[in-house]
Amino acid sequence: MKRNIYASLLEWKKSPYRKPLIVSGARQVGKTYVLKEFAAGEYLHSVYLNFEMDPHLGDFFKGRLDPRPIIEKLSIYTESRIVPEDSLIIFDEVQECPEALNSLKYFQELAPGYHVVAAGSLLGTMLGKATHFPVGKVSFLNLLPMSFGEFLEGIGRAGLRGLLEQKEDFTPLEAGFHEDLLGLLKTYYYVGGMPEAVVRYSETGELGKVRLVQAEILGAFDRDLAKHTTKAEAVKNSRVWSTLPAQLGRENKKFRFAAVAGQARARDYMDSVQWLVNAGLAHKCHALRTPKLPLAGYREESVFKLYMLDVGLLGARLGLSEKTVIEGNRLFLEYNGAFVENYAAQELLAAGNGELHYWTSPGRAEVDFVIASGEAILPLEVKSGASREKRSLRVYGEKFKPLALSRAGARNFKRDGDFCNYPLYAVCLFPGLTARSS
Repeated sequence: MKRNIYASLLEWKKSPYRKPLIVSGARQVGKTYVLKEFAAGEYLHSVYLNFEMDPHLGDFFKGRLDPRPIIEKLSIYTESRIVPEDSLIIFDEVQECPEALNSLKYFQELAPGYHVVAAGSLLGTMLGKATHFPVGKVSFLNLLPMSFGEFLEGIGRAGLRGLLEQKEDFTPLEAGFHEDLLGLLKTYYYVGGMPEAVVRYSETGELGKVRLVQAEILGAFDRDLAKHTTKAEAVKNSRVWSTLPAQLGRENKKFRFAAVAGQARARDYMDSVQWLVNAGLAHKCHALRTPKLPLAGYREESVFKLYMLDVGLLGARLGLSEKTVIEGNRLFLEYNGAFVENYAAQELLAAGNGELHYWTSPGRAEVDFVIASGEAILPLEVKSGASREKRSLRVYGEKFKPLALSRAGARNFKRDGDFCNYPLYAVCLFPGLTARSS
C-alpha cells in the first residue's frame, strides 16, 4: 500500500540535518508496515528490533547508552550488518523500553551517521514524562489512518486519486467520475482508513468481514487505555473514550464533560481527553473566540469538539449496518452528520493542516472548520447532503470578510463569486484550491 508518509521519510533520509526519527500514531495505523517498506526500498541493510516481541532487547540498553557498543551488540544478536548511511535501524514498540527511547539522544550526539527510526503506539502519552523522552534531539512524524486518497489507491482506484490530485480549479468533474467517487466515499465511511480493514475489504469486498477487523482493533484500543497509567487514570480514560460516539451524535457536538459523568467538570477529565489525543485515538477541534492569526492564540482551550481517529471505527462503535451503505444517501444523513464531520477532520489533518478549529456565534451560526492558509483564514462548512443552505457561512462572511467561503457536500465542484463548493470526496483539497483561485 502506498502511504503519503513515504515522501516525508525520503526527505528525512536525505536531509543534511537528519536526527533520529520518531514515528508516532495509534496502534495498527501501519507504522511497522511502512517502515519495513521504506527500509527495503531505500537502504542496503536494515535491522528490525521489536521491544514488545523480544523483551531481551532491552538488556542492550542497560547502563551507559553509548551507541557504538550498542550497535556492535545488536549486530551480533540479530546477525545483521549495521553500516552508517547504508543501514536503517528500526526500534519498534519502543515505548516498552524507555532506555532505548532515551538512547536516541546519544545517537544524535555521538553517532549521527546511523539512520535510526523509533515507532510506538503510545509514544505521544510519554512526551514530557520522566527523563526518557529525548526532546530536542529527535525529529517527529505522525502516521494517521489511511486518507480517502490512500484508500482509493489501496482498493485499486489509483486513477481516481490522481484525478483529484491534479485538480487546479472548480470545473465540475464529469458526472460518471463524480457519482463513482461519491459511492466510494460512502464505502470509505464504512471501511475507514485502518490499513487492515482496507486490505480485508480490498481482498474480499465483504463489509461484514471489515467489521470483524474493526472489532479487534477497538478491543486492542480498549486494552491500551490502561497501559502506562494508574488504575484511576485508566478508568477516566475509558469513560471519556466510551462517550465519544454519543458526544458526536448530538446536534451541538461540543464536548461536554457532564456527559462523561453527571457532575464532572473540565478539571476532572481534561487529562484523560489529552491522553486520548496524545495516544492518537482522538482529535481536538477548538472553538475560536475570533478568527485571527495565529489561530491557536485566539482559541477557547476549554471549548472543543473531539473526533475519533477513524470514521470507520466510529461506525463500528455505533454498530452501523451494511444497509446504510446499500441505501445510498441515507448514510450521509445518519447520526446528525457525525460521519461527515469526523471524515472531514481526518482529511484536513491528513492533508497537513495541523490543529483544527471551528467558529460559532451562539444562536446564530456555526462554521465547522476554520483553517489558516498563509496569511489568509478560510472557513469550511461540511454538509451531509446536497443542501444549498449558506446561512452560517454568510454570517461568518459578513462579520470577518474572508477571501472566500467554502462548503463541502454531495454536489460537484463549483465556484460562484466568493462561494466555493467542494464535493465531500475532495475535502483534502481545502484550503489550497480556494486560496489559489481567490
